[in-house]
Amino acid sequence: MSSDPTGPGAPTARPVDLSRGTNQSGTRLYNERLLLSLARRHRSLPKAEMARLTGLSPQTVSVIVNRLEAEGLLVRQELQRGRVGQPSVPYALNPDAAFSLGLKIGRRSTDLVLVDFLGLVRRRLHRTHRYPVPADLVAFVREGLGDLTRDLSAADKSRICGLGIASPFELWNWEREVGAPGKAMQAWRGFDTAAEIGALSSWPVQLCNDGTAACAAECFFGQLEPLNDFLYVFIGSFIGGGVV
Repeated sequence: MSSDPTGPGAPTARPVDLSRGTNQSGTRLYNERLLLSLARRHRSLPKAEMARLTGLSPQTVSVIVNRLEAEGLLVRQELQRGRVGQPSVPYALNPDAAFSLGLKIGRRSTDLVLVDFLGLVRRRLHRTHRYPVPADLVAFVREGLGDLTRDLSAADKSRICGLGIASPFELWNWEREVGAPGKAMQAWRGFDTAAEIGALSSWPVQLCNDGTAACAAECFFGQLEPLNDFLYVFIGSFIGGGVV
């Protein structure tokens, strides 16, 4: 009779340390993303410090960083002198390496933005409304996508990786709170936001709750270097939040 692998005496699973790399084969993409995440979180890092933080061998880090630099994702910073040991060259994210489009659907306004690889807003279109209406949203995005990207070079356009939508869910339930006329927002009930916006875009589209998107943005782009866990409070027309 076989023993129960989950019963008493079974080996305890070790927690996964997502801040550590691996030298095993087949994990190139994971290690690349790990080093990019470290460069974002610390603003810039030399190869030796990346190796120390991840547990990867210096040779592995050097190969990955050289590849990311060749692909334009990382850029060299000025040589650091005056410290113990050999001068080191820090590497930072290249802000022009990739771009994203963002659409925020709010109860009182809508924003369409172009964001660079550092999360900085390069361009923004803003429109206010008494309450959101699907037809008005589609018209705004159709015109706005052209305005945001019209004078971008072909190379910059090729580096746009997608369009993210942040929106309150079940907007049709908020008529009274936003002061909309009776049934004015019921069109949202059968409106597939991601599909309708996706039909206007040549890039992949993702839809996320606005509060969840705000938490994620704070995690990725906020001033949180000493923090791994935090409470985020989202203040808009209403108040939300989450634990990260």
